Amino acid sequence: MNDNAQNNDVLTAEPRLQVRYREELVPRLMETLGRENKLAVPRLDKIVLNMGVGLAKDEESLLKEACDILTTISGQKPVVTKARKSVAGFKLRVGMPIGCKVTLRRNRMYEFIDRLVNVVFPRIRDFRGFPIRSFDGTGNYSLGIDEHVVFPEVDPDKYNNLFGLDITVCTTANDDAEAKELLDLFGFPFQK
Repeated sequence: MNDNAQNNDVLTAEPRLQVRYREELVPRLMETLGRENKLAVPRLDKIVLNMGVGLAKDEESLLKEACDILTTISGQKPVVTKARKSVAGFKLRVGMPIGCKVTLRRNRMYEFIDRLVNVVFPRIRDFRGFPIRSFDGTGNYSLGIDEHVVFPEVDPDKYNNLFGLDITVCTTANDDAEAKELLDLFGFPFQK
């Protein structure tokens, strides 16, 4: 077997969290939620990472740096977000670049959530868990991280600025209780 074939096997390997979801969590959720069909069990749909860089309107290099950091964290190229409205108080006009975002699905989504729960959350200083009230009523959960340097893949010496990161975990759950049950099983540290 040549090296390219081995590398392709590594890249297409199913993430361990996805295997765990399918083999352990689906039967447990079916029992807990009283579902007969495994397709009726809630699952992760996508994860959206967003960096708002308000100062990018004055200094374009900040947006480039934020996009570079988001690429390092997510493993894919971000989309630059632009202002939808003009706000005179902020000297902001329609179409000005003000941030970047990435949508993760499938294998990258499971790899990211695995790193988030097992590596990033324990590295947050004075961390006491995430509030339960951050669900949106339809089964999606949003959280914010103040500094991007909690991600181990980001070299803090390479970048001059600290950026915050918004993370939205979208699920197929019907309500917040089902979504919380799913995220609890994935290991999300909620406040008690």
